[in-house]
Amino acid sequence: MAELKDIIAYILKKYPTRSDMSNARLTKLVYLSDWKHSIKLYSQISNIKWYFNNFGPFVWDVKDTARDNPHLFELETTTNMYGDLKTIFILRKIEYIPNLSDDEMESIDHVINETKNLSWDQFIRLVYSTYPIASTERYTYINLIEKAKEYMRR
Repeated sequence: MAELKDIIAYILKKYPTRSDMSNARLTKLVYLSDWKHSIKLYSQISNIKWYFNNFGPFVWDVKDTARDNPHLFELETTTNMYGDLKTIFILRKIEYIPNLSDDEMESIDHVINETKNLSWDQFIRLVYSTYPIASTERYTYINLIEKAKEYMRR
């Protein structure tokens, strides 16, 4: 299992539109990476305990980790198209080499390749269509490993 700071850094290094990486998108990219890895190897990349709320799979772990590592990440507050505040993540040290296994990088790369050209609406539809979200009640924790086992038995 990788450290969350390494997962965040890897995504920020590799994602083609990283200049506008919001908290919502980054958190859901980590979720999708955990889900992909769970299907493949029955383990998450991160140690996040995912929670399904009004905004889909959401936790504060990603933002908290970035805030706790100011030498690696900058958090910039800006506004979205509706005038609401949003947080943008910036990797300060582009030369940083995240400590991830080949399998972990492969899962994250798959998610990046599948989502890099999606609009926000398409991206959110993809997140909501994943088995863990489609099969879980809102306001509950999601066990991705158990959901992967269920999904693979179907």
